[in-house]
Amino acid sequence: MPETAPKAPMKASDLLVAALEAEGVEYVFAVPGEENLDIVESLRTSSIELVLNRHEQGAGFMAATYGRLTGKAGVCMATLGPGATNLATPAAYAYLGGMPLIMITGQKPIKQSKQGQFQIVDIVSLYEPITKMSKAIINGNTIPALVREAFRVAEEERPGTVLLELPEDIAIEETDEPLLLPHPRYYAIAGDTVLDEAAEMIRDAKMPLLLLGAGANRKDAHAALSAFAEKTQIPFFNTQMGKGVIDERSDLFLGTAALSDGDYIHCAIARADLIINVGHDVVEKPPFLMEPGGTKVIHLNYKAAQVDQVYFPQVEVVGDLAKSITRLGDILGGPLKFDRSYFERIKKETDLHTSEGSDVSRFPVIPQRLVADTRRVMGDDDIIALDNGIYKIWYARNYKAHKPNTILLDNALATMGAGLASAMMAAKLNPDKRVMAICGDGGFMMNSQEMETAVREKLNLVVVVLDDSSYGMIRWKQAHAGFPDWGLQFGNPDFVAYANSYGATGHRITRTEDLVPTFEKAFEAGGVHLVDVPVDYSENQRVLIDELAAKTCLI
Repeated sequence: MPETAPKAPMKASDLLVAALEAEGVEYVFAVPGEENLDIVESLRTSSIELVLNRHEQGAGFMAATYGRLTGKAGVCMATLGPGATNLATPAAYAYLGGMPLIMITGQKPIKQSKQGQFQIVDIVSLYEPITKMSKAIINGNTIPALVREAFRVAEEERPGTVLLELPEDIAIEETDEPLLLPHPRYYAIAGDTVLDEAAEMIRDAKMPLLLLGAGANRKDAHAALSAFAEKTQIPFFNTQMGKGVIDERSDLFLGTAALSDGDYIHCAIARADLIINVGHDVVEKPPFLMEPGGTKVIHLNYKAAQVDQVYFPQVEVVGDLAKSITRLGDILGGPLKFDRSYFERIKKETDLHTSEGSDVSRFPVIPQRLVADTRRVMGDDDIIALDNGIYKIWYARNYKAHKPNTILLDNALATMGAGLASAMMAAKLNPDKRVMAICGDGGFMMNSQEMETAVREKLNLVVVVLDDSSYGMIRWKQAHAGFPDWGLQFGNPDFVAYANSYGATGHRITRTEDLVPTFEKAFEAGGVHLVDVPVDYSENQRVLIDELAAKTCLI
């Protein structure tokens, strides 16, 4: 077992921080409380940067996004009771979204009571359903093993959330326990027997499709999957969280499964007789539903399939994703021979449909123009981070991602309030790239106080707030369900003044033609900018419901 040489006795909080350093932790995102003060003091003299957030959700979302973008577990910290319970949404966000996250929470002394049950909640039990592991540290000597295990569990496929609770009296214990150092871990390649079986199914298929899910974005599988698609000439589509794995400018790209049903891509799915499902699992909203006797599915992922009523693949290729897909491509050899004419028709119709409205100048801004103007100012490597609302569907359908993890969105927990913090983390990790947060006014206000954190951290970030003074997604669903337009509208602050009050720079769009110049001006100036964009969602029903219903039935 790898370990360091035993040292002189040290405080348990110092050992905890030393263990985090050994794991390569760069940042701890936190809203500390008095129960964390020993850890705070230990961090003060460490190599780890403490990022002080304005709400525990902001800390958790930033740490989860660090995990998403690096593959290494992000770390956040909160105190006991309400501090710990405020991490519940980020915990579920990372747990469902497959993002490695370590949460460290404080607790009152466990060897003696000094305040009765004040603020005490059984946090360890509370978090068991939404973490991969939830443990209390009850002895300082267990810290090296628990921290090493926490990182292993959080980062191992499928990644997710781990909680460690450190009580006050344990934090000040002395211990001379040596650290356990991390070591490289490798996933095996799938066996030849199953790869040969999968290859045979693909050769026998008359209309195969390649699906890219979130798992393909988690590891460096971009090159292998791009080569596989190019070699086999199998058309591909993706889930929302699989965008960018293969450059979506490819002639083989048919679209993103942004809607649940009724889009052009669903016509292709219905016609396909085999779907090669790479990196998708049942946690993300289904891009298609399996039926007994229907389309066959090959599951290709790091882990076996979680069987569901709508997902029961016939073949499972389990192992290192990039190596497995490379080997599968080698077995198949060159381009497959099958009739691609129907898929080519789907691509033509999809490209036509998603380009409509991209130059419409009416005001307030329509979503199609907003997406097109965003794409115009963002380079191949630049990053957009979406909060959750109806605009997420527009961006998933219309915004072509060119590189992996250049469009950050959540289609697993699909929580509001994460977009700003996610973009902040992307900006902190990529100071030389353009990073844009795109938030509805509802989602933005849930964690808008993190604007102060962004300014204090001296980030380069453009925050776009889509202003329709309502919970737009639910309002659209309400109308679609035939209910009266009632109960979902609210008032907003002056977003320009609000941004300026934090030391950011506020901008308000009053003409659609000003979108691109405003974005360019903000990026060129650097620092934190907020752009208030009045948006017109009346296109939702016409384009996403009525127009698709009229057209896709003919395809």
